[in-house]
Amino acid sequence: MTFTPRMIAVSLGLTAALFAGAAQALDITGAGATFPYPIYAKWSEAYKTKTGVGLNYQSIGSGGGIKQIKAKTVDFGASDKPLTPEELAKDGLFQFPAIVGGVVPTVNIEGIKPGQLKLSGAVLADIYLGKIKKWNDAAIVALNPGLALPAKDIIAVSRSDGSGTTFIFTNYLSKVSPEWKSTVGNDASVKWPAGISSKGNEGVASSVKQQANSIGYIEYAYVIQNKMTYVAMKNKDGNFVEPDDKSFAAAAAGADWKNAPGFYEILTDEPGKGSWPLTGASFILMHKVQDKPESGKAVLNFFDWAYKNGSKTALELDYIPIPDSVQKLIESEWKTTFKDAAGKEVY
Repeated sequence: MTFTPRMIAVSLGLTAALFAGAAQALDITGAGATFPYPIYAKWSEAYKTKTGVGLNYQSIGSGGGIKQIKAKTVDFGASDKPLTPEELAKDGLFQFPAIVGGVVPTVNIEGIKPGQLKLSGAVLADIYLGKIKKWNDAAIVALNPGLALPAKDIIAVSRSDGSGTTFIFTNYLSKVSPEWKSTVGNDASVKWPAGISSKGNEGVASSVKQQANSIGYIEYAYVIQNKMTYVAMKNKDGNFVEPDDKSFAAAAAGADWKNAPGFYEILTDEPGKGSWPLTGASFILMHKVQDKPESGKAVLNFFDWAYKNGSKTALELDYIPIPDSVQKLIESEWKTTFKDAAGKEVY
């Protein structure tokens, strides 16, 4: 199933006609990454039932989320591209990880089943560089002996919007391909050398489903929801692995959140025999000084609830919950970080 803006509004938006008075006053707003949208939708539905407090989340991409939180038009921004400690300090922001998941190459090739096609990072980079143009290229065939691959042109689908999913994808390609690193680079938005582009994880999923012989990259929940054909990837240890909660957890196992300034941690190309190489965290961005302290507290209450009550739902959607020890570390930071204009603690 592809999420549309209308569906997002229906799933997450609350109307004055349905929720009035005190509950409406506590509703929180957020915008940003499409990567975590499926889990935020589930969490918000359960949280609304439990507390009466609603979440209006705009799934517009990490770039949009960063812009909106900087402009203070939402209570929180969401980004799969972590901001550096210097970037956070410049805008008076604080970030913390909400969830971990995987970015997954997905293809539409007749006769190819999920997990059948194997790719390495170097070959994936060459496809998106436009150097490998057909599915029966010798480099792909060498990784897939015995697999019938068509002599068809490859259509590489990328993101057109500023995207944390793109940040994770290009960060990985920059680690495994010197040419990619020097010519395209790593960011939430890059100049794509080849292919076509679509907006959001939803748009890329839709384009791959519609375009025969295409390849795209999307968050794993979208792969499952859209019944798409994922690729097995060769990881840092040289093993071919498939995307799932176990391979994402294996990649996240080495994260050193305690010693990561500003919780700046990138999880691509991590070692480990079962590690998924395109793993990443999704982050929440908030202003340290809260102009609307009640709204700030409401956001923190929501994510506190999600940490403590949302793990089962996260795993059902193949996201990896933030470990308990890291949750405690994050919440201790909340208590000393967030203040109102008078310097009073918000949480």
